[in-house]
Amino acid sequence: MQQGSPKPPDASDRSHHSLGPEFEAADRSRHELFVARGVGHVFSPRRNTVAYMAGTLRRVALVSMHTSPVQQAGTGDSGGLNISLLATATRLAAQGLQVELLTRAQGDPCTRDLGDGVLLRELAAGPARALHKSELVEVADEFGEAVSSVAGREGSGYDIIHAHYWLSGLATLPVAIEHGVPFVQSFHTIGAMKNAHASPGQPREPEQRLRTESYLATQANAIIAASASEVESLIDEVGAPQDRVWVIPPGVDVDRFRPDRQGAAERVRSELGIEEGRPIVAVVGRVQPLKDQELGVRALGALNELRGWAPVLVIAGESTPGDEAYLRSLGTLAERLGVADEVRFAGALDRDRRADLLSVASITLVPSHSETFGLVALESAASGTAVIGYRGTGLLESIAEGRSGILVDSREPQEWAKAMVSLLDDPATRNRMAQTAREHALGYTWTATAAGLYSVYQSLVAP
Repeated sequence: MQQGSPKPPDASDRSHHSLGPEFEAADRSRHELFVARGVGHVFSPRRNTVAYMAGTLRRVALVSMHTSPVQQAGTGDSGGLNISLLATATRLAAQGLQVELLTRAQGDPCTRDLGDGVLLRELAAGPARALHKSELVEVADEFGEAVSSVAGREGSGYDIIHAHYWLSGLATLPVAIEHGVPFVQSFHTIGAMKNAHASPGQPREPEQRLRTESYLATQANAIIAASASEVESLIDEVGAPQDRVWVIPPGVDVDRFRPDRQGAAERVRSELGIEEGRPIVAVVGRVQPLKDQELGVRALGALNELRGWAPVLVIAGESTPGDEAYLRSLGTLAERLGVADEVRFAGALDRDRRADLLSVASITLVPSHSETFGLVALESAASGTAVIGYRGTGLLESIAEGRSGILVDSREPQEWAKAMVSLLDDPATRNRMAQTAREHALGYTWTATAAGLYSVYQSLVAP
């Protein structure tokens, strides 16, 4: 971390950070040790944070205003946030908490029992349809009032409000203040980080978002970061107090994402029209300039020019609202580079189809300009598939260089083509990396992620 970054508390002082017996039993792995790195000390109320009454931890609200936690990842504005929310909610409930997921209804408001002790509330705010993120700002107050109404019902109060993404914080920080409830903020993406790593010509995040994120960072009782890179951005660019930041990386479903998914090869190749034995390179995620699928297409063209052949590039994901032209441009670019026959646009995949693709692929590319962590890299590693990613931001942690993949210093397509060739031409290295990548992923579990969150919540409500 850069100068001024927080240091972990003294490991011998566990008076405020005890994670409970379940977490202690798992404390031996790399991920659990990383989760334990709460970088603050005691989260006591301050003049510029939400003042609250100490009590017992029973019910928590996980708020995702802009996208429903049950929306399929890779569609609309859904992605790793949705996956993370569902996974951690289920495991927090398994620890005895009542967990409610709160989101804005895009149709009739409703309440659904998702099972496993998790309740989903879709609350009315604004028109009953999908809204662009820029429009959501206008309904944030209304959404906050809906949350406040639920929180004020007898027997329905929350002991923690945990906002996910800046729009959720904008809507529910006032609710936490009104009801005297500890307020936790996860940003998932940070406007300042996105602007710092944006490609030329890419629109910058608006000033309103930057100011709101800075304000939320000073008001929250705790801030959850997914990586050391995110911590640096929070402290250096957003102005977060370092003693309120906790590093809790996401986990991965290692039972679903695994190398030996029966029948996966037949399903993927049949669906996408890829002949047996043809190498597959996967790019998975929402299609948008930030994820830079264009670099993947250009790298495929460079590989074809370098070797006179190319693997099949599978782009899995839908365009985010407003980026439809970018998705269309990828097909046009592939035609211009002479690799249109080697590119498949698979659309958004459900979790099982996504796991199939990653287990069958020879390589996964993560060409994003920035990632607070990079969950796809972890899912690929769990699937035994080597990852090639850009050396920067959260990918420095989600990709274990030499073990789960390769980090490329350049964004030049020729360098990415060379990295692909180095793996495609060396089956022995790919086979070795398949094993070490899986080992890397096994260090990240959703149970440990939830245990880390539970510890933070407990520290905020403890007398």
